[in-house]
Amino acid sequence: METLDKLDRQILRSLQSDGRVTYDQLAGQVGLSPSAVLRRVKRLEESGVIDRYVALVKPEAVGLGLTAYITVRLEKHTESHKRNPMDLFRASVQTWPEVVECAALTGEMDYLLRVLVQDMVHYSRFIMDTLLKHPSVQDCKTSFVLDRVKTTTAVPL
Repeated sequence: METLDKLDRQILRSLQSDGRVTYDQLAGQVGLSPSAVLRRVKRLEESGVIDRYVALVKPEAVGLGLTAYITVRLEKHTESHKRNPMDLFRASVQTWPEVVECAALTGEMDYLLRVLVQDMVHYSRFIMDTLLKHPSVQDCKTSFVLDRVKTTTAVPL
């Protein structure tokens, strides 16, 4: 995609704040006609700048009251006939519903997981029955969220 101009950035800021805003409302916010805004939004979607539209659900409102950040270290050696430990882990993490985010890291740990669970019993079951039983996992360390100081899905524009 070519460089975003000032109007594209205004449109993106508005959509990040309220993804259900109408084209008429958006046009009023950025000073364009609704049809011009529609063309810009379609271009942003087609070029991949806008990835998708979602509803953001409060975890606590659906019974997921405990958030944990878990750093994971994988085994480094593998037999030649086995799949790479990172490939195995990446495939497995996609199937674990408790994991809502997984990032590969630099440094001494390999991955950071953001995990949403109901309570400590659910967390313990996930750690003991899923994560630590995975053949690629060598070690993990957990930190629990006490308070959310800032939470946003908006990209700074």
